Amino acid sequence: MSNLHTDYDLNNLNVDAFEALREQKKLDAEEILRPATTYWQDSWRRFRSNKLALASLIFIIVVAIVSILTPMISPQSISTTDYSIANSKPNAVHWFGTDFYGRDIFVRVMYGSRISLTIAFAATIMNLVIGVLYGAVAGFAGGKVDSVMMRIVDILYAVPMQIYVILIMVAMGENRAGIFSIVIALGVASWLSMARIVRSETLQLRETEFVLAARTLGAGGRRILFRHLLPNATSAIIVTATLLIPSAIFTESFLSYIGIGISPPEASLGTLVSEAMQIYQQEPYQLIIPALAISLIIFAFNLLGDGLRDALDPKMSR
Repeated sequence: MSNLHTDYDLNNLNVDAFEALREQKKLDAEEILRPATTYWQDSWRRFRSNKLALASLIFIIVVAIVSILTPMISPQSISTTDYSIANSKPNAVHWFGTDFYGRDIFVRVMYGSRISLTIAFAATIMNLVIGVLYGAVAGFAGGKVDSVMMRIVDILYAVPMQIYVILIMVAMGENRAGIFSIVIALGVASWLSMARIVRSETLQLRETEFVLAARTLGAGGRRILFRHLLPNATSAIIVTATLLIPSAIFTESFLSYIGIGISPPEASLGTLVSEAMQIYQQEPYQLIIPALAISLIIFAFNLLGDGLRDALDPKMSR
């Protein structure tokens, strides 16, 4: 220590050369430049920075609002026929033209979008109820219970969607075949993917420290499952549900196109495409418009799902 040299003599410091730190300066020094934000506020900030995802969300909201309001305020219904204007090209009065019965295609596309979105959202809600509970119980229980439950899922995966739809329609009877039966069929088949995702998340989360702490404090299995595991898997559940909606829309459109989905006088986007196939060579716009509507809605939901995945789990975007 004797070999160290210093330029300062602590015994001869000039006290007057120092200034006491005032209270305001203390507060300024301790001021946090970036305000504290919650997980959801950070997620929303990241989501807003994704222009494609934000534009997709706005597009979906606009389509949903217009599809709800148009059939209500339009002077024409989906079944209003006028053979004098049959097969009219798109114009100022009929924005998307008319079909071979003289029905306004814009009104029918908006009505079909409402039906398709309603079926997709209803099937997704059913998907959440069944898939989340099933996957959470399988992952939390583990062992033989998990093995048996997931083997059941594997067996159900092997059955085509069309088989579910046909069996449910036969069970309900011909008069009840329609929106309700399609929702049930889609819900029965589409929860399998949700169950696998939730099971995977639950298996990872049940080994974390906060679950061990909850067990140590005497929390029961039900409390741990619903108060700790599922809330922490919310981001994966939201993303999965968002990506399942376009799948449900496509499946419903396909079923309606081949004639085992929505039947007249109801109309979905799939039935519009099916009807346009009879005349698409002479009037291609009648096929292109509903097919483009299906494509844009599905594309928007896929972009929204990707944006939510990146916003809720930043590690996924790296």
